[in-house]
Amino acid sequence: MQVLVTGGAGFVGSRLVRGLLGEYGDIRIISVDNYFTGTEANHVADERVTYLHDSTVNIRKLWANHGFGDLDAVFHLGEYSRIPQSFDEPDRVWEYNLHGTKEVVSLAHEHGAKLVYAGSSSKFGNGGQDEHLNPYAWTKAKNVEYIRNFSTWYGLDHVITYFYNVYGPGQITDGPYATVIGIFETQYAKGEPLTVVEPGTQTRDFTHIDDIVAGILTCHRSGSGDGYLLGYGKERSLVEVAEMFGAPYVLVPARRGERTRGQADTDKARALGWRPTIDLPDYIEQVKRDLR
Repeated sequence: MQVLVTGGAGFVGSRLVRGLLGEYGDIRIISVDNYFTGTEANHVADERVTYLHDSTVNIRKLWANHGFGDLDAVFHLGEYSRIPQSFDEPDRVWEYNLHGTKEVVSLAHEHGAKLVYAGSSSKFGNGGQDEHLNPYAWTKAKNVEYIRNFSTWYGLDHVITYFYNVYGPGQITDGPYATVIGIFETQYAKGEPLTVVEPGTQTRDFTHIDDIVAGILTCHRSGSGDGYLLGYGKERSLVEVAEMFGAPYVLVPARRGERTRGQADTDKARALGWRPTIDLPDYIEQVKRDLR
């Protein structure tokens, strides 16, 4: 089996590569990553994996020029994935998300490969209206529409998953693209107050990376079509999460484009046999023990 993983050097993509290697012995994985947030430190030292530094915009030419041949599945994770920053980088969001995804969809169609797409859970907030809150959410929602329509127009074996606030080992812990849990971990380790974005009552459904990868693999094997939400299924406020660390926290100004609530309806993914197994409080307690 030969598969393409876009964003294979990123947080989720690199863990997916490891999951695929463990799931399938006879597999060849091609990772294409522009290393915008990915890093070579996430590479897996395995002869079954080939890493290419390039853009998904060039994916069809890249595939042909390297003579990779048949393609069985495409795991498309390599997109722009931060909300507040998307206001400052609309051209980059457009290129990575809309243009790049169009090319990835075309490649999958040309090879009759199954497309596993990582949609954004941001589209479900506020009765679906939250997809209009920021450039990132809007482009991700449009990509889902495009994939669904493309399947109707031309035929495309696909499954669309949605990640809810992924955290865990390998997450980005500092800089503008850091995750909430990653930021809290760094501040806790330094003995600094945790910075909670105002008002602090906004909720998120935090999901461990191992559960996300298990969900992706399950959806690849057994899922079809749209609507596979991968979350723990419990919403927690940011203040509540900060308090789990047992450290002082301070409120910082609200950020543009953020939704107020987030919780996954996991019924469709659970119907495939997937279950999240790692709860956030347990993870945080382990982090605190490791730092003692």
